[in-house]
Amino acid sequence: MRPVAGRRPFAGGPARSGTEGLVRPRRLRTTAAIRSMVAETTVQPRQLILPLFVAEGLAEPRPITSMPGVVQHTLDSLRRAGAAAAEAGLAGVMLFGIPEEKDARGSGAVDPNGILTVAIEAVRDEVGDDCLVMSDVCLDEFTDHGHCGVLTDSGVVDNDATVEIYAEMASLHAAAGAHLVAPSGMMDGQVAAIRATLDADGYADVAIMAYAAKYASAFYGPFREAVSSSLQGDRKTYQQDPANIREALREVALDVAEGADLVMVKPALGYLDVLAAVRHAVDLPVAAYNVSGEYAMVEAAAAQGWIERERAIDETLLSIRRAGADAVLTYWALEYARRSGVAR
Repeated sequence: MRPVAGRRPFAGGPARSGTEGLVRPRRLRTTAAIRSMVAETTVQPRQLILPLFVAEGLAEPRPITSMPGVVQHTLDSLRRAGAAAAEAGLAGVMLFGIPEEKDARGSGAVDPNGILTVAIEAVRDEVGDDCLVMSDVCLDEFTDHGHCGVLTDSGVVDNDATVEIYAEMASLHAAAGAHLVAPSGMMDGQVAAIRATLDADGYADVAIMAYAAKYASAFYGPFREAVSSSLQGDRKTYQQDPANIREALREVALDVAEGADLVMVKPALGYLDVLAAVRHAVDLPVAAYNVSGEYAMVEAAAAQGWIERERAIDETLLSIRRAGADAVLTYWALEYARRSGVAR
């Protein structure tokens, strides 16, 4: 019998050496097939959400220089991106709108003809129920000061006034066709207010994915370019302190009690311990956002030839899933789905 390449010939009897009886976990790593069979964690397109940016007034998509391969879309290119996401079997798309004009109150966020509202309607018309249409409920893209809420005369974010606008915004998104709204501003009571308004306005079936543990992170830098942010200062008075995990669990518990259907941890890679703790603490689905800075670091290192790009992407997404995420928001979602070839 011809020996199989890579296999030792049978010696005719049991081994007689110092390794007799040695436990050999490597037997389950010998081929790609066996590694796949015993893999404890997988990443599938149905677990991925693609963030998409749409900007008012563009004639063609505008590249985001700090996020190679990501663009601010026109409405037409956004429709095509939504259709591609549905065809690839992604869970959904998360839409962010960038208006041409901003003001202190973020008025464009509650304009029925505003860019984000129109974008939600356009993508929902394109994909129907084949792909979830999700919307960012926040004011930072719409305010001229770049904060996630309206400001008091002293320049502090007014929590309760902001929450009222979030509730109006969420109802507008639901009317436009959003399957799911995602309040990201880290305002106290935002989930309860949105849930009450959606229910009262006849949108009881629209789900809420709460940015329940969103940290004041340095890894959001490229996102600021993506949404043409005009932020001066920081958001440390409402986003969480990176030093704290018990606080995150408290925030998550409050959002669950207020009616969140899913909870999110953001960023992902620097907060995998938080993600694992949240997964252990709740029985709701848990999402994590593989944010712009995490994306940009891999792309920049790969462009220099310092890391293997596709392997780094795969390992990044796998680590987030392994830590406990049921769903992952990632700018690589469409690329990964097409490359993996895993059906819904």
